Amino acid sequence: MENSVKKSNEHSGEEDKERDIQENNNGHMCLAITNCNGETHAKLDEIITHYEGTLNQKISHFLGYPTNQNFDYDALAPLLHFHINNAGDPFMGSSYGVNSTDFEISVLDWFAKLWEIKKGEYWGYVTTGGTEGNLHGILIGREKFPDGILYTSQDSHYSIFKIARIYRMQCIKVGTLINGEIDCADLKTLLLAHKDKPAIINLNIGSTMKGAIDNIDMVIETLEERGFPRDRFYIHCDGALFGMMLPFLEQAPSITFKKSIGSITISGHKFLGCPIPCGVLLTRLEHINTLCKDVEVIGSRDTTISGSRSGHASIFIWYALQKKGLLGLENEVHKCIMNACYLKRKLRDAGICTMLNEYSNTVVFEKPLDCEFIRKWNLAYEGDIAHVVVMQHVTVEMLDSFVDEFIKTRLRKPLCLADKIGAENCTCILHI
Repeated sequence: MENSVKKSNEHSGEEDKERDIQENNNGHMCLAITNCNGETHAKLDEIITHYEGTLNQKISHFLGYPTNQNFDYDALAPLLHFHINNAGDPFMGSSYGVNSTDFEISVLDWFAKLWEIKKGEYWGYVTTGGTEGNLHGILIGREKFPDGILYTSQDSHYSIFKIARIYRMQCIKVGTLINGEIDCADLKTLLLAHKDKPAIINLNIGSTMKGAIDNIDMVIETLEERGFPRDRFYIHCDGALFGMMLPFLEQAPSITFKKSIGSITISGHKFLGCPIPCGVLLTRLEHINTLCKDVEVIGSRDTTISGSRSGHASIFIWYALQKKGLLGLENEVHKCIMNACYLKRKLRDAGICTMLNEYSNTVVFEKPLDCEFIRKWNLAYEGDIAHVVVMQHVTVEMLDSFVDEFIKTRLRKPLCLADKIGAENCTCILHI
């Protein structure tokens, strides 16, 4: 029996060694967990150092996704020695004492001021990201109107359609204007066809591909015109990126609870720049009573989507807000917008079809043909268009390098993208 086990172990060791060699030959780190006695500190340090170098290389070409890679949380390193868990309702606390709900509530208070809702009239929590915020916001609408129909534009984030499937909600896609904004004329027609059921509306405060901002005022006006009073509709605002940016831009559309909206969510790892996915969900306190349930084992109310929640996330967000301040955030917003305008001009001067919505840092252009180029620059694309989201870590030098390389790898005449980004933004032979 011992011999057979020994032979099996030897055979297994040979397989592990062969697999490790294959992984190394493929240019990847060897991450197979095979050492029964635990790996040495030296080996682990080597792997992490190598991975750090890989990440630095990735960030130097990271353009297609809205995450701010420019941050420094070294001062919070001592807190990584603790498991900080914010289980339960942040306003009620819980019997799990190693939490950061004081930081969480401070963060929520800050956003309540930003989005203009009084203390004592709102409820919220720090989420795992924008998708969880959308899950919670739409759940409130679903609980308020069990037979309601979810309306959202065809340019909405994919999480919205996934949420509709999870909740088994009837979901109607609303058409969009050429800039990606919800088409209120189409919404008006759809509302009229389903006037017998309440409306649950998801609005994009910055759509995924084009960075379009749905017009809250026009949507509310459309609802009222079609005979939907305040007690027959619920509006959730997906402000993953722009929910943090618009308040710092003069004359930008206002995102505020003074309007007839029910909830707003943002992602903390996007504009703020947190090292882990996280977000903030804020809603009106009146909506929460239908969702909450007392849970004895945690000594709190169960009001959130996730049970255990990262206590570190609340501290990261709090630290970023404290460190940057309102002026720091405003400066970062303007820098991103300015660099986005710079990129649009560079692409346009190179004869590349380009679009940039007002108040947006999302530059849309024709999708490159070179797959390696797309991978290298971490571009997001959909159909014939791609985009760059100009975040804080994106420098003018990066943008210059990107455009220069794009021009060199571009082996075709401009496509006609008039139907995707508008004739005025197209550089094809018909519209130049």
